[in-house]
Amino acid sequence: MAASTELDRAVTARLAEHDLRYTTGRRQLVVGLQQAAGPITLPELLNIASDLPQSSAYRNLSLLEEAGVVRRLVHGGDHAHYELAEELTGHHHHLICDSCGVVRDFTLLPSLERSLDQAFDAIADNGGFESSHHVVDIHGRCADCCAG
Repeated sequence: MAASTELDRAVTARLAEHDLRYTTGRRQLVVGLQQAAGPITLPELLNIASDLPQSSAYRNLSLLEEAGVVRRLVHGGDHAHYELAEELTGHHHHLICDSCGVVRDFTLLPSLERSLDQAFDAIADNGGFESSHHVVDIHGRCADCCAG
């Protein structure tokens, strides 16, 4: 439960910075996203947070996104996917199935992540750009779609 308490504190602080409260509905969404195996769609999230009306979920997800608690991923599928912000969960990347829309998280070895950071920083420097972070999404077909 310590991790949950730590997450609750971080979410409460981020919401307070935007003059928002950590309401029951927002907490249900955060818990649902925390329990998910990776980024999930709103219909999937509503299956986890079943007491929450859809209109309230949309509104609260939008507010959580504005406060930097939730990240919305749009990859051209039928639904956007949602996940807790990396600052709350840790840096990671995504495998995206272009057939069914599933999105899965993956992490890289720290040494590879450092090499990528250095390479991306050099590219940004050469272009007169100051980078803040990077995102690596790998598009293709998941095992289920390849088998079908």
